[in-house]
Amino acid sequence: MSNQEENTRFRELISNGIPEALPDKKPYPVGVNSTPIRKNILSKEEKQLAIRNALRYFPVEWHQILAPEFAEELNKFGRIYMHRFKPEYKLYARALEDYPAKSIQAASIMLMIQNNLDPAVAQHPEELITYGGNGAVFQNWAQYLLTMQYLAKMTDEQTLHLYSGHPMGLFPSSKNAPRVVVTNGMMIPNYSRPDDWEKYNALGVTQYGQMTAGSFMYIGPQGIVHGTTITVINAFRKLLKKGEKPSGKIFLTSGLGGMSGAQPKAGNIAGCITVCAEVNAKAAKKRHEQGWVDVLVENMEDLVVRVQQAQASSEIVSIAYIGNVVEVWEEFDKRDIYVHIGSDQTSLHNPWSGGYYPVGLGFEEANDMISKNPEEFKVLVKKSLVRQAHAINKHAKKGTYFFDYGNAFLLEASRAGADIMADNKIDFKYASYVEDILGPMCFDFGFGPFRWVCTSGKPEDLDKTDKIALKVMQEMLKNAPEEIKQQLEDNIKWIIDANKNKLVVGSQARILYADAEGRAKIAEEFNKAIANGEIGKVVLGRDHHDVSGTDSPFRETSNIRDGSKFTADMAIHNVIGDSFRGATWVSIHNGGGVGWGEVINGGFGMLLDGSKEASKKLKSMLFFDVNNGIARRSWARNENALFAIKREMERSKNLQVTLPNLVDDEIIESIIFN
Repeated sequence: MSNQEENTRFRELISNGIPEALPDKKPYPVGVNSTPIRKNILSKEEKQLAIRNALRYFPVEWHQILAPEFAEELNKFGRIYMHRFKPEYKLYARALEDYPAKSIQAASIMLMIQNNLDPAVAQHPEELITYGGNGAVFQNWAQYLLTMQYLAKMTDEQTLHLYSGHPMGLFPSSKNAPRVVVTNGMMIPNYSRPDDWEKYNALGVTQYGQMTAGSFMYIGPQGIVHGTTITVINAFRKLLKKGEKPSGKIFLTSGLGGMSGAQPKAGNIAGCITVCAEVNAKAAKKRHEQGWVDVLVENMEDLVVRVQQAQASSEIVSIAYIGNVVEVWEEFDKRDIYVHIGSDQTSLHNPWSGGYYPVGLGFEEANDMISKNPEEFKVLVKKSLVRQAHAINKHAKKGTYFFDYGNAFLLEASRAGADIMADNKIDFKYASYVEDILGPMCFDFGFGPFRWVCTSGKPEDLDKTDKIALKVMQEMLKNAPEEIKQQLEDNIKWIIDANKNKLVVGSQARILYADAEGRAKIAEEFNKAIANGEIGKVVLGRDHHDVSGTDSPFRETSNIRDGSKFTADMAIHNVIGDSFRGATWVSIHNGGGVGWGEVINGGFGMLLDGSKEASKKLKSMLFFDVNNGIARRSWARNENALFAIKREMERSKNLQVTLPNLVDDEIIESIIFN
């Protein structure tokens, strides 16, 4: 089949949605990286309901055939994925014009959906899961097929509403409205516990969208590489003397999955020795084959020898250890190997279903226990967390700087009874990376993960956008206040080295940290370049892990200390505010990063097409998207956010924000309470 014939067939299949004839049943691929088997949590009646729910996507005459098949999937995986309906065509980000669409905005969303499901990008593509072990784009393949069909039909005066992956339908709207509104996992608060999520996801009525998985804005591990690089560089800055290099110094962590797999790459860019433990040999070997980790080690003695060699020669190297990180912490303590900084990036937002593997169990043995003896597995996870925390405490006494990477490690360790509480018995004895690093150094100043995708799919377009962004940041640096110069310098270096670091996986995408001024200036220059025919259209977005997008008391908003970090007003205002200021699509999720019930987070996507309308929208939306969060952070009395919002009000005369009056500590401390 020629490329033209293949593309014609692809467009036809997209437009058809659910096929007219029942496709043949497919054998499940052998050797793919599958999700852990989910908990068997449904009663017989609930399983019947799950199958009834799944069958409503299909004609009645197919039900007799599909019912036992869906029951088989439910028993085997704990979910109904409808594998028979996975499309035959390849899933990847095609050029924008390859998609059948009446709306170019809709085509851009189709491109981003397919990028999220690209096997080169997605962690578990067969199960429509992009990253984090359970971060889903859709619950099943029927939802994917219907969504793509709706997007192909959509005009610029319709909006598609997605309920946790389910396309509820196209509704009349306007050209200025978002083309898609996405919600994921938005449970009634009293039904937002781990077992609730397992139950209602198994029933097929909700899903965990993580952050950028369920909002179609994942760009492969590049996003987390950048965030981790910024974090690790600044963690070493807190520890080392000014000008001292981290080469030969150890960063010890764990996890080599969809998000955590970025850690060794980030460590190399930061310039240290990265030791990353991973119990899943397939995941570790995949990262090694991809070149994201330099050295693969399968036994402890080899690891110790290799690390000591790297220390002796002040080497910059990343080492993957196939095994449990608890044993590494313990062995390094016994051998007196000094760890400078340490963290953990296992998926502890999902501790009982494969997000964390307890020490003493092999990978396959643990997966077997998850489905067959979940209560015993839970006991072993808790014991392992206590043991890991104990080992980390011993290193911390020697001077190791340990930070929680926002994966709920400290939260779950505290629930397991580990010794990780501060003397006040309220706070953890270790700060999260947002609380200590990204919050005060980045988010409070308005700097966060701005990203873009070149819809042409051409590397040369990405190169041109890199040059545009670099020029904008270099110009901004000339007149920048001292408070934000380091941010600009770090991101200038990031863009200069981007090609050398080989960060692109899937779509031609880039990320950097920028404030509202930088994001708008870069986006405006992109829009001009599109209008002039220098580059193709560009999709703008960001990680939800940003200044304003997420309310997460143990991560994104952990450095907000006025008592409001357990509220979620900011994320809700962000997604509503973005929706009427020009976003092409918006999303709001329960869960993401630290687990269902622990966070509310929102995101957006915006297509730049070179038009005057796009220019107007980008200025309005990007301005609000960032400054909404700075305003909230300044009201919490965060010093750097107060600086940032006052500076913005001087720059933007139509912005007026309520500022706090700061109270003298002596007045508060002098009050006597009964």
